[in-house]
Amino acid sequence: MFVIAVAVLFAATGTSHATMDNELSVVDGTDRTLTIQQWDTHLEGVTPMDRNRLTREWFHAGRAKYSVKGPKAKSFRGKLELGYQIGFPWSLGVGMSFRYTTPNVLLDNAPLVLGPLDALGYGFITTPNLLPGATISADLGNGPGIQEVATFSVNVKGPKGAVAVSNAHGTVTGAAGGVVLRPFARLISSDGDSVTTYGEPWNMN
Repeated sequence: MFVIAVAVLFAATGTSHATMDNELSVVDGTDRTLTIQQWDTHLEGVTPMDRNRLTREWFHAGRAKYSVKGPKAKSFRGKLELGYQIGFPWSLGVGMSFRYTTPNVLLDNAPLVLGPLDALGYGFITTPNLLPGATISADLGNGPGIQEVATFSVNVKGPKGAVAVSNAHGTVTGAAGGVVLRPFARLISSDGDSVTTYGEPWNMN
């Protein structure tokens, strides 16, 4: 059995000496320029606490920012996603599964889509426990292979915003051989246009 478990805590604190890792832009169907960026991405592989040589464990920190420019940029509505591409040479057992748990999400400088609360002026400054604890599970089949998993997504609106990730914790159990993680950030408009930027691969040997 191949199991991935990730626990994430998001914080909206600033980072000194900020460095943009990568970005990508696309012009959507209404001539708006959608841009997504990753900043200060860092994945640190650590010795697994279960002492299992088939387990990989890491911590993840970084920021994702989006911006929209052009006609009706202020009325933009869409979805912001973060996740990983996961590469593995082979696994033990007859199948693989993915499991992910996130306790909290914080957005930094990004209005949220809150339905009727928008009319009351809420939605720009967020607080802890924006989303309740959630678990994602999926059958990944047999290795080897590359799987892409969106670890969380939130609805956003407005011309710009950001999300900060601090001390996200992840583990992969049951994978024989090294595991490679490539973090991604994706912006999807309510019309279906999307832009995705992928970070450098991190080898979790």
